Amino acid sequence: MHGHALRLLAESENIDAWAEVSPGAIYGVIKRLAAEGLIEPTRLEREGNYPERQVFAITDSGRDALAVIRGRALTAIVQRPDPVDLALTRLEPDSLHGLREIIEARLVELASLVESEKILADTVGVRLSLLKQHVIRHDLHRLRGEIAWHEELLGALPEIIADEQSRKDTIND
Repeated sequence: MHGHALRLLAESENIDAWAEVSPGAIYGVIKRLAAEGLIEPTRLEREGNYPERQVFAITDSGRDALAVIRGRALTAIVQRPDPVDLALTRLEPDSLHGLREIIEARLVELASLVESEKILADTVGVRLSLLKQHVIRHDLHRLRGEIAWHEELLGALPEIIADEQSRKDTIND
């Protein structure tokens, strides 16, 4: 495929919804893959009055690298640290009074993200294979897990604040 065809494919599959590559970054990715010998130019192609486009094909090295990456992705469980966890554990005891509003605001934002994911799954999903539909719903399930955690945190907030205050009093004594 040439870069424009790859970009169109990326847009049609909404790659930016489930990968860390935007359709606009395709050309830079093509250059890097070619420089690394993972793809190679095969021919120039021209359609009508459009400019010539370089068509690329995956190399044997590219297939090997792709197999390794795909294998890792299928077997590795990725648990990324969430900055909110560090921020919560480093709160000053005197700033705990605004924590309820912060958590409630995060819940509103998470609910909005869930609605966006539902719309994406409903609108884009109809054009995708069943497997790709499940991949898109994976984000929806993770967001629902975040909501459950935030609701649990909100419910435990009185105890958390009391515990943090008692620790502050112990440290100051």
